[in-house]
Amino acid sequence: MKGEGLMIDHQACWGCRTCEVACKQEMGTPDGVRLIAVVENGPREEEGRLFFDYRVRVCRHCEVPPCIESCPERAISKRADGIVLMDYDRCVGCKECIEACPYEAIAYDMARGIAQKCNLCHHRVEKGLLPACADRVCLAHCIRYQDGD
Repeated sequence: MKGEGLMIDHQACWGCRTCEVACKQEMGTPDGVRLIAVVENGPREEEGRLFFDYRVRVCRHCEVPPCIESCPERAISKRADGIVLMDYDRCVGCKECIEACPYEAIAYDMARGIAQKCNLCHHRVEKGLLPACADRVCLAHCIRYQDGD
């Protein structure tokens, strides 16, 4: 099973963070909670010039998600199409999934006391739309959506 997911060209990212804005607008997450995050590395000097690198941290909807096994409340599951979802009503905020995620892609909502993660905008995907971060908002065109077909 190929699964659905985001393809990210990290070398093309210039750190505009429009993906973060699109996600926040779509999902309505509170301040401090980012389901997709652009992380800046730098500056570093090469041949007398300063450079920055940017990495997009977002759930990769792993083939075998370590977050699922780590959750004692079974609040995380994987759909047949490969989308990994979190049931916020079941989450008790133990942060085990945050520790287990190799991509540092799970956020903690301190106000609600729960973990939160990207759900690949499954509500949009099910209607034939793209996830908010991949829907022509990325100025560098480095985020693309791959469906499971």
